[in-house]
Parts: sequence; structure tokens; C-alpha cells
Amino acid sequence: MKHVSILVPIEAVPSAIVDPRYMFTAVNQFLINSGKAPAFEIQLVGLSAQVQLNSGAFAVNTDILISDLKKTDLIIIPALSGDMAGMVELNQPFVPWIIDQYEKGAEVASLCLGAFLLASTGLLNGRSCSTHWLSANEFRSMFPDVSLSDGTIITEIDGLYSSGGASSYWNLLLHIIEKYAGRELSIMAAKFFAIEIDRQSQSPFIMFNGQKKHEDEPVKRAQEFIEQNYKEKLSVEELADRFAIGRRHFERRFKKATNNTPSEYIQRVKVEAAKKQLENSSKNVNEVMYDVGYLDSKSFRAVFKKFTGLSPADYKQKYNRQAAAA
Repeated sequence: MKHVSILVPIEAVPSAIVDPRYMFTAVNQFLINSGKAPAFEIQLVGLSAQVQLNSGAFAVNTDILISDLKKTDLIIIPALSGDMAGMVELNQPFVPWIIDQYEKGAEVASLCLGAFLLASTGLLNGRSCSTHWLSANEFRSMFPDVSLSDGTIITEIDGLYSSGGASSYWNLLLHIIEKYAGRELSIMAAKFFAIEIDRQSQSPFIMFNGQKKHEDEPVKRAQEFIEQNYKEKLSVEELADRFAIGRRHFERRFKKATNNTPSEYIQRVKVEAAKKQLENSSKNVNEVMYDVGYLDSKSFRAVFKKFTGLSPADYKQKYNRQAAAA
């Protein structure tokens, strides 16, 4: 039987504690109903016997304190809420325990913004992980030694797991169920909880918002110029000339400040504008393509799919109410 420790950090998202507990408990019940032994021992683990969440709106009674739990097989770090730097600081007492358990052989899985607490352990340095797309820029700023995998639903490396934004953690939980208890139980859990199994990308849900929390003013002005002129055919050479910076130096500065090359930034701004039109207008794909400054349909479709995981037509069908109704 695998021992699963679901942490109860200060100001954790309540559902990110309840849902993993519910899923592992449900899998145990599936096994019991079929005459088999349960696969998991599940405990809520905290720094105190009771933890207040959502500014006191909820209270969680823990099963055991970290000081009393000497060995576990899997640690689940739920999503945090509020100011991430502050939440990481408040929950620092978990860090040495997580490191110690990992060194003893435990695996560690972060759900959504729980990646901030996992990254604060240093275990992710030089490794990749995922988190909510909305906090990607903040994560990169706080943890530059961690490779953030944009758009990815699940990452797994050296016994460290992470999931993308919000409900993506259900897919990580299914992945862990399959690894620990087999594909059949994972499929059963997916059907029971009505989850789309094997979903690999959160790209269709990402809303691009360029990183501007930096001090490079010419790069900021270049970002603003791109965002205001996305309908035009923009080039890196033009931008470098406009802001009187050599192209190679401009590209290095832009990448350092924004985590995107100038070409990627142009593409992402254009794709974001195209997404909004596909969601809210009656324009067809070609009309939208021209509106955001693309003339070649093959190129537009390739770039759009690169950042959203869907073709423009499929995206429109998925998110445009009129198209979906038709």
C-alpha cells in the first residue's frame, strides 16, 4: 500500500486538498468493491492540527503533523492562493521536510500554483515543471533556475511531478493513479469524475500577457509598439532600427527581459488578437488571418497551432458560440 501525504499549507486552495483526497479514496473504494485490498493510505499533513483557509472561511483538520510523519511515498502539494512570495515564505517550515522525504525516496507532486512551494525547495533547479499559465512570468522571476514548460499539463522528472493551471491537476492525479495502480483504475477514475483522460496541453486556455516587469525601457517600448501595431507586418530588423539598437544586441536584450524572442513575441501578440476575433466575431479564418497581419494561410495556421494546440478553425468551433451552435 502506498502512503499518500496531502499537505495542508497555509492559504492553500481548499479544492486542491479535497479533490486529491477524494480521488485516492474513490480508487480505494473501486478496489474494495471488486474484492481487492485498497492501494493507498491517505493522510492530510500539516504544520498544526487545524489549518485556516480562505482567511478563515474554511478550516481543515489534519491527520498528522509533519514532525510526526517519518516516511511517506508520495507528497501532494496543493495549489496556493494569494501573493505567491508571501505564501512561500509562510509555508517555509514544509521545505526541509519535503527535501528530507524526497531524499528518502518519496515522490513529490505539485498541483497548479503549488509549484511555487515545490520550486522553493530547490529540488526543481535544472529541471522542468509546469504551473498555471497566468503566473508564468512571476514564477520565472522568482525561480530563474527552473525551466518552466509553457502550456504543458503534466511534467514528470526524477520523481517530481507538476501540473498546469486550475483543473489540470485532475489529469496529473489520473497520471499518478495509473503509475501506482494501473491503467484500468485510471480509466475508471476518469469516467467516475468525468475527466478527459490523457489531456496533454493547457495551450488552448492560455491568454498571452507579455512580461513587462523589467527595467529595460527600450524593450518595453518595443513591446508596446508590437501590441499597438499587430495588424502590420513587423520584422525584428524594423524594431531594432526603430529603437536604435543593433539587431543581435536587441534580440538578446528582448529575450532576457521578456523570456520570448522578438519574433515569438510578435507571433504571440498576433495569435492572441486572432483568438479574440475567432471567439467573438463572425469572421472566417482567412478574414481573421488578414486582420492580424498574416498573408500566408499555411504560416498562420502553423503559428496558431504552435501556441494554442488547435487549428484556427477548431479553435473557433470550440469557443465561438455561433460556430458551436452551427
